Amino acid sequence: MDGHTAKKHCLNMENDAPDGRRRRYELRRSILDYGMGVIIFGFGVFMLLAPKLGFNFVIDDFFRYAFSGLWLLYGGWRIYRGYKKNYYR
Repeated sequence: MDGHTAKKHCLNMENDAPDGRRRRYELRRSILDYGMGVIIFGFGVFMLLAPKLGFNFVIDDFFRYAFSGLWLLYGGWRIYRGYKKNYYR
């Protein structure tokens, strides 16, 4: 390998390193979004089905439905964000 080819090879490796870090970061972030999305979405489903499961809350049914709807929306959005992996745009 001559000096020019070796230098070009080193430059390519330097350029690949940030790209690899970016992909690993996107993977970690998407796993986090999937996990948190499932937990939050599951909590929303639990709040909707709580009376049928034998859990009674002190809050009014209107607020229980409103909060569970918000949790379902936010959990769904976190799952969607993990699917799209749109972290740098």
